[in-house]
Amino acid sequence: MKSLKVVSAGGRWLVLAAVFGVCFAQGQESPPANEPAAPHGKVLFSRDQDSPEVEKKAKAPVAETAVEVSDAERTSLTFTSYDLDVHLTPAESMLAVHARFGVRNTGKAPLSRLVFQISSALSWESFAAQVGGQTAGRVVPLSFTQHAIDTDADHTGKATEAVVALPQPLEPGAMLVLTGFYSGEVVQSAERLERIGAPLDQSANADWDRISAERTALRGFGNVLWYPTAAAPVFLGDEAKLFQSVGLTKLRQAEATVHMRLTVEYVGDAPDAAFFCGRREQLMKVSENQNLPVAESPGVATAEFSERPLGFRALSLFITDRAGTVTDNSLISAVTDHYDALPSYGAAATKVQPLLAEWLGAGPLRLLNILDHEGQPFENDALLVVPMRAATPEVLAPSLVHSLSHAWFGSSHVWLDEGVAQFASLLWVEQAQGREAAVKQLQQEANTLALVEPGPSSGSPVVSSANPAGTSSSSSAGSSDSDAGQSLILASDEVYYRTKAAAVLWMLRSVVGDDALKRALQAYRSDKMDSDPKEFQRVLERSAKQDLAWFFDDWVYRDRGLPDLSIANVTPRALDKIGDKGKGFLVSVEVKNDGDAAAEVPVTVRSGTLTSTQRLRIAGRSSASTRVVFEGTPDEVIVNDGSVPEVTASIHTKQIVAH
Repeated sequence: MKSLKVVSAGGRWLVLAAVFGVCFAQGQESPPANEPAAPHGKVLFSRDQDSPEVEKKAKAPVAETAVEVSDAERTSLTFTSYDLDVHLTPAESMLAVHARFGVRNTGKAPLSRLVFQISSALSWESFAAQVGGQTAGRVVPLSFTQHAIDTDADHTGKATEAVVALPQPLEPGAMLVLTGFYSGEVVQSAERLERIGAPLDQSANADWDRISAERTALRGFGNVLWYPTAAAPVFLGDEAKLFQSVGLTKLRQAEATVHMRLTVEYVGDAPDAAFFCGRREQLMKVSENQNLPVAESPGVATAEFSERPLGFRALSLFITDRAGTVTDNSLISAVTDHYDALPSYGAAATKVQPLLAEWLGAGPLRLLNILDHEGQPFENDALLVVPMRAATPEVLAPSLVHSLSHAWFGSSHVWLDEGVAQFASLLWVEQAQGREAAVKQLQQEANTLALVEPGPSSGSPVVSSANPAGTSSSSSAGSSDSDAGQSLILASDEVYYRTKAAAVLWMLRSVVGDDALKRALQAYRSDKMDSDPKEFQRVLERSAKQDLAWFFDDWVYRDRGLPDLSIANVTPRALDKIGDKGKGFLVSVEVKNDGDAAAEVPVTVRSGTLTSTQRLRIAGRSSASTRVVFEGTPDEVIVNDGSVPEVTASIHTKQIVAH
């Protein structure tokens, strides 16, 4: 196997054969006197086993025989950091990576070996461990074997799994920093879909990840394993286990830090920019041959993405060959050939802008970047990969609300990050079609939520100040009992961090009022305490001047399921006079809650178009009463209006027999 050393040298670039090894070169050593000197410049990517920091040991040859590995071993590792040196040769679809990554044993047993996976299109070349500390320690090569396993976490339907032997077991809770080299050819593949009988056109529409001269698009875990991962095999068609694995992996790695140095070889025009985990960086030309025509001139372009927390996302990487075009309102930057579509997207964003400014702040925190790309849409933070076509602003606006919300608002907590965007979509429906239409959409989405929520008295662990995430001391972050649901701050399924989160924000709107929620969202997006899972509660309580612990305890910090309301009793009493007005009724309404989650719902007394409403809070496993003064003769009482999701129906009515 060849190893690469890419060197920037004046106006030229060189790809030099180097001895296979495990270190990233920080500089260049002087060559022997009888060898020509290498060009002076910065080493961009190198494999050099002669580095003095590597402890030299004989390495066992890589075995291709399958080794039996348990799922417990695969799921016992949580990645704490990624530091990637990535070298792409798009014309050859080649990827070569020097990865330095930290892992923690979050299992219950010591690990004498570690298990890592990459796409079956890639091969592991070496592993080493950093021992004795990250600064003063040494790098020790590790022996390993690798084999193929079946898993639909990668588009090929397989992964290359390495089983790495450790000099001493990694104890539960302990961390280790490793380095690894791997490389291979990443082309478009739909093997996982074809083997379950999906039509070819649908397969190509869903699995479009690849490295090529035309485009580089790598969506990460669940689509293509272009970086080291560790997970049990999952398969399409096995219920929703693949998507659950994707969510759990994102949750487990949300606190990991990511840093990447990228080098892209090209011939002719240089690529323009790279998008890593939704972030954009301009690619800089390191060198190019000035003596050749542009179409034939080789070069190297580089970019570096500074270290940041990963958050709830997979590591994605996109390379664009041209600069984005910014819409006139400076809200969207789109990389597209469909320039006729840009005015419509700009006009749609302008229609959405007042709503987002009213609720989330005067202006966006960043541009929404759109990459025009055929196939299934993909979103990562304020990056949207979607086919762009000319359409009316009215048609485009509803789909842009969610994506533009990510440009306006962000949080390290996925229930806020995605929930606010979903909530904004409901606000748009309300603005465009009325409140009834928005509540109807909320109800439809809540039907799915009701199917997965736990039954009474089987909620998630209680949150305390010493354990704000609500996890037990013996379980790893993100662990979830399928029968116990998911607290929002530990949510890994979309039905929780999108559907339920949007419903929670809609309910909070009713509890505290529009103005208080608007102030809280705008203050929170610039707040410096986002890492604290209870900070949004504190911001909202200050804005609303209310104690909201009862709500956040039941709906955010743990999952108590859904309320199960019913009208227990309605008692009307005639009144001869209501203030300075005529006769009426005082209607006493008792509401019972057989669920575990508290609910605050509207209780409405109605006669024709005349209504009178009071809000009533009912704790879990209890009942509560309110009295509604009504002018005239009441016909009906209505509890809940569909805005609070319930176990079954979320609107309850009872006829009133008034005497």
